Amino acid sequence: MQDLYQRVSEFMKRYPLTMVFRLSQHIKVLNKHLNEGEEVFYIFPAQKNTSIFDIFSTCVVALTNKRLLIAQKRVVPGYRLNSITPDLFNDFQVFRGLIFGKVNIDTVKEVVQLSNLDPRSLTEIETNLSEYLLKEKPKILKSYEKNK
Repeated sequence: MQDLYQRVSEFMKRYPLTMVFRLSQHIKVLNKHLNEGEEVFYIFPAQKNTSIFDIFSTCVVALTNKRLLIAQKRVVPGYRLNSITPDLFNDFQVFRGLIFGKVNIDTVKEVVQLSNLDPRSLTEIETNLSEYLLKEKPKILKSYEKNK
C-alpha cells in the first residue's frame, strides 16, 4: 500500500491542480481488490464524475497487468470499485479545458468520465493509457483466436 500511496503522492506533486481528497482511503479499497500476481503499472487520482463542480467523487485509477481498476471510498459508509478488463476497453478521449482536464474511457457498457485533472497531466495519462491498450489488447485478441 505504501508504494501505491507514494506513487499517487508523486503524481500530485507533479500535477498539484488535480482536485482529489482522501487518497489513502481510496488506495485501501484498491489494495483490497488487487489479486495475487496483479501488478500496478500506472496509478493516478481523479474525480469520477461528469461535472467539474462535483468535487466529492474522488477516486484512484490503476492500470494493472490484468485490468483497469477505479477505486472510490465513499464519504458515507461503503466503497465503489469499477473493474474494466482489456477486452471491454475500447478507446479513450482526452479533453483540455480552461482550468481542468478530463479523460473519457469508452467501454462496451459505458463511458467512464474522469475529471478535474491538472491539464499538464493529460499527456502523461494519455501516454500510459495508450501504452496499456497497445500492450494488453493484443494479448486478448490472441487468446480469442486460440479458443476458436
